Parts: sequence; C-alpha cells; structure tokens
Amino acid sequence: MRIGHGYDVHKLVVSRDLILGGMRIAYEKGLDGHSDADVLTHAVMDALLGAAGMGDIGRLFPDSDPQYKGISSLKLLKSVGEKIRAAGFTVGNIDVTMIAQRPKLKDYIPQMEANLAVILGIDVRRISIKATTEEHLGFTGEGLGMSCHAVCLLEENR
Repeated sequence: MRIGHGYDVHKLVVSRDLILGGMRIAYEKGLDGHSDADVLTHAVMDALLGAAGMGDIGRLFPDSDPQYKGISSLKLLKSVGEKIRAAGFTVGNIDVTMIAQRPKLKDYIPQMEANLAVILGIDVRRISIKATTEEHLGFTGEGLGMSCHAVCLLEENR
C-alpha cells in the first residue's frame, strides 16, 4: 500500500466560474488559474501522483503549456487515473478536506464525490469529501482564496 498527500490553493477572482470537483458552483467569484483552477481536483491528483511516485500535476500538466489553458481538471484527472492504473495501482480510497469560508459546499459534495468516482472508475464509497471554514482567519477565512488537502491510499496490484 502507498499513501499520498496533495495540497492546492487558488486565489478567488470575480472574472471566473467556480469549479470544484468538476461542478460549477453558484458563487460571485471563481478560482484563478491556468486550467479551470479546480483546487479540489488538483489536490486529489497530487495525492494520487505522490502515492504512485509520479511527481505532481505541475510536472505532468505545466501551466506554461497552452494546451492546458482553461482545460477541465476532470480531463486531467482521467489521465492521472490511467497513468496510475498503467503503473499497477488501484485506488483504495481518497479523503478530501476542502477549505473555504464561502460558499457553503455541503449540498454539492455528493455530486463532487460521484464526479471523481466516475472519472477514476471506482466505487463512490471510496471517496470522502468534507468542507470546512477557517472561522474568518487567514486568506481563506477572509475570502481571498480556497485551499484543499487530499490524502489517498493506493494498492499495488501483484
């Protein structure tokens, strides 16, 4: 078994849609980034890649490459899933903590979990997404950005 941890952070801006876990979330701001800036999916990808010993999303999908401009992070996650399967790994589970003062995310979580499960080809019960605030502390608490931690367990196929 191999464990991976992923972390990502993006600044909130008024000129973008808010995409989390592949879902468009109704909010007056979105996350700034080269792709769709889906901070949740980015953290999940980094956790998976780290557990597999394959680096991080910046190495696989550099923001200097124009082909990734505005791309859906779910497309990138599909590629990561294919790479870890090809390397002989199966996803045991993924545990995610999304950190955002606003908007409230609890109603979106079941669909986000389903989106990730479908893309990775795993049972939705292997994915847990939680959301928390930072009680108005720090950049996330002040509404300047969002961050996300993800942990995963990969099992080696033998």
